[in-house]
Amino acid sequence: MQSALALPSAVSLSTGSLAWSLLGLLFAAVPVLVWARTARTRKVGTAVGAVLAVAGGLLVAVQHGWVTGIPRADAHLLLGVTAPLVIWCGVRWERARRGLASEEWERRRSRSAGVLGAYVGLTVIGSLFAFLLAGGADVPPKGAVPALPPGLVALAEDTSCGSSSCARTVTVGSRDGLTNAEIIRALDHPAGWTCRANGWLLDRRKLCVNVAEANGKVQLNVSLSDLV
Repeated sequence: MQSALALPSAVSLSTGSLAWSLLGLLFAAVPVLVWARTARTRKVGTAVGAVLAVAGGLLVAVQHGWVTGIPRADAHLLLGVTAPLVIWCGVRWERARRGLASEEWERRRSRSAGVLGAYVGLTVIGSLFAFLLAGGADVPPKGAVPALPPGLVALAEDTSCGSSSCARTVTVGSRDGLTNAEIIRALDHPAGWTCRANGWLLDRRKLCVNVAEANGKVQLNVSLSDLV
């Protein structure tokens, strides 16, 4: 009975992931499609199209986790803001080379401008939601834990949450029989807590790291606080 109930849940999860992947691909492809309908010279069209295609490909790589270190929400915001600017520069470049466009091309560009306006509007709304949703405390992801130097191992890992922050605590040991003081030196972390923003633009919560000795064990603590 349990496996029969789990099957629809797995199918639903897979369908949801596929839908988000398709939406992500569409978001990355819109600027390229708009430019393909707008460009009127081969040289400028190819150059600007290549820039947009590379930017869209990078966004897809971030969406699927193939490129790490770039927050997904920030990547969407950056593409949503910069792609229309790149297209505008392409239009100005073509006008400098070919002069004014025909009425047919002007109508086509007007329609493209409408699509880009909606594209930017959805990006801004989505970014606002991402900013609001990222305001609360959350358990730091495993990727936020600094990599351990050779010879050190994670003996245990625990998570906890308080009133305004959540933490991931890793108990660190040594394969080579190092003392706690030697393990702390090997971790080479400044004394006390060191903090940075969890994201680039939208997620401004503080992500902090600390190395300390507690109950005779060396602990690597990573905390993520709420926005307030």
